[in-house]
Amino acid sequence: MTIRMGLVAGLLALAGCSTTGSNGSGPDIAPKSGPDSASIAATVLSEMGGGLISGNIGANLTSTEKRKALEAEYKALEYTASGQTVTWKSDQSSRYGEVVAAQPYRVGSQDCRQYRHTVYSSGAGQIARGTACRNTDGSWTPLT
Repeated sequence: MTIRMGLVAGLLALAGCSTTGSNGSGPDIAPKSGPDSASIAATVLSEMGGGLISGNIGANLTSTEKRKALEAEYKALEYTASGQTVTWKSDQSSRYGEVVAAQPYRVGSQDCRQYRHTVYSSGAGQIARGTACRNTDGSWTPLT
């Protein structure tokens, strides 16, 4: 219970500091300093089980690109209004992506959202679609 309380408190702190940048991609989930915040963000991202990016669309991405893509999935699910795009871009290549989440809906006591992730490489886009549900600790679990 204490771990969950700490996780929720950390997520609230992260959400309170969240803003959207001029390119629409928003801030990184993990703050630039503070080991506790970084570990909370890592836990939240690991709960996503690799998200849609763990499938075929992420096969050619580097680990850094996959993390950026997974962070974009989390931002779209947790913070973004229905239909708004969250983008990410590789620092080292021409690869980039967009995540769009649909309107949340209830399944039992959980909020769920369908979402779409498009990864572009050399101009060609590859699309994956899925659904994720929000856990009580603030993490999202993709449905398989």
